Order: sequence, then C-alpha cells, then structure tokens
Amino acid sequence: MIGRIIRGTAIAAALTLSSMGSALAVDLKWAHVYETGAAYHTWAEWAADEIRTRTDGRVNITIFPASSLGNESDINEGLTIGSVDMIYTGPNFAERDYGPIAISDYPFMLKDFDHWQAYRDSDLFQELSQGYHDATGHTVAAITWYGYRHVTSNFEITEPADMEGLKIRVPDSPVMVMFPNAVGANPTPIAFAEVYLALQQGVVDAQENPLPTIQFMKFYEVQSHIALTGHLGNSLIIVLSQTAMAQLGDDTDAVLEVLREAAANCADEIYQSEQDLVQWFRDQGIQVNDVNKDAFQSAVLPILTDESRVPYTLEHFERMQALAN
Repeated sequence: MIGRIIRGTAIAAALTLSSMGSALAVDLKWAHVYETGAAYHTWAEWAADEIRTRTDGRVNITIFPASSLGNESDINEGLTIGSVDMIYTGPNFAERDYGPIAISDYPFMLKDFDHWQAYRDSDLFQELSQGYHDATGHTVAAITWYGYRHVTSNFEITEPADMEGLKIRVPDSPVMVMFPNAVGANPTPIAFAEVYLALQQGVVDAQENPLPTIQFMKFYEVQSHIALTGHLGNSLIIVLSQTAMAQLGDDTDAVLEVLREAAANCADEIYQSEQDLVQWFRDQGIQVNDVNKDAFQSAVLPILTDESRVPYTLEHFERMQALAN
C-alpha cells in the first residue's frame, strides 16, 4: 500500500512538472572535442548566452569543450545514455546510427563552399536529418562548416604515390579511412585530443584536418609540410538528444533558431579563415604546396557511386551533385 502511494505521488508530481512546460528552467550540457580557442566553441558560447536571453533564463546551457566529457564516440553515446544533452559531432560519426547523414563528408563530394551552403539549405539535408531522427530519436538542430581537410607531414606530398604506406592519423569512422585507403596509405584512428602527442612522438607520420584546425591545435609545430589535398569538405552538426528536446517546450523554436544562427556565423568565420591561413602558415615557415588533385580524385571517385561501398543511395548522390549547379 505504501509503495503504491509513493508511486502515485511520484507520477502526479511528474505530470505536474510536465504540464508546467517551459516555465521551469532547463539546464543542458553541450559537449564537444574542440579547444576553447576554436570558432566552434566561441560560437557555442554565444549561442548559450543568446538562448538564455531569448528564453528569459528558462534554458541554460553549459559548454564542455576539449573532450572534457569524453571523445567523439563517447559523447555520441552520451546522447542516448543521458550523460550529455547536446553535442557537436561530425556526420561521419552520426553515420554509425544512420548512414546517409554522412554523404556530405565523403571524399570530393562537395565542389566548394557554395555547394555546401546549397546542401545546408536543401530538402536533401532536411530529409537526411529526419532519417537520423527516425533512427535515433535525436534532433539535428543545425549544420556548420568544418572546412576542407588537407594532409600534413614532414615531407612534400604532391601525388597519391607519395602517400603509399604513410601512417596517417584519421578520426575513428568508416568514411575517414576511405581516402587514405584509396591512395595506399595506412589510416590509424586516434582520438582528436591525442593527435599532437602522437605526431610529436612519431606514433603516426601524418594527419589530415582543415587549416583552422591545424592552426588552433598547433599541429604545425610538429609537422613541416601541408599538402592542399582538399580531399574532404567536412561539416559539424549540432545534435540535441530526445530527452533535451522534450524539455524545451514552448522555447523549442527559439533555441533552434539561435543554434542555426550560430552555425551559419561559425561557418562564415571558418571559411574566411581558410582563405587567410595559407599565407599565415607560410609566414611560420611551413611548406604549403598544391597537389595533383585530379590524380587524388581519380583514386576515390569510383567508390562514390558504388552503393555496395557507401551508406547512401545513388539517388542521394545525384541529388547532392545537382546542388552544385
């Protein structure tokens, strides 16, 4: 009898709290793996402040940067187990739950930044985001630009043959090993926070990331060359857990609007920094060189239309390519 009374009281309390909706303060944890100096973090902080303002303090977000709540695999899992409420993550990690969401991250898929913007604003992106939601219950709130990835090493790379046997660090996701495998390199997954030390100690010989990441992670201190392969045009998505979305109530639209604004502003900042950094690296004494991009593309492109080797459909691929026109 006592147990039934306690359970009944708890249920009544929960229903009362639910009916109050967004009148109660909501406290969310936003986790990511990037350093505090990165644009992703500074725009996350801006979004947290703006959301607090626009919701009159009803939604409070605390940012946990630099893998403080775990590596990228950990925080993706954390959405489901409840250890985090929001994350920045690469579509290549979200691919584990819903493959097609990673289409934009495949090698040489995006022609340029304008192509990426067209994808961001497209029905295709909305459909794939809904597919991810259907598979996980979580919501893709926004997408931002991460940049074109380039290879750093301690010698010049201009042709695919130069990467033969090269032990290169990549993120731990299927799409990220495709490019190095196609050119005969040896992809080695290592957590993002451990890459600098792995390069410094010779655990790996090379890594690949966008120029802004190479700068803020200071990889140029332990690598002497940057080859402008531009082999991947990467994005980050902002994902809210199913539990977090359920707590937002009447503030949902305001929160999503701010996150989209932050993502767009962050993308513009990252894109501009990509334009400026080639000369910056040269000023630091780093050897920055162009590559035979046609040769690198030729090594990878046959894979992109082989449905047995990619998680998206040929229709998805054709729709993506049409957005470049």
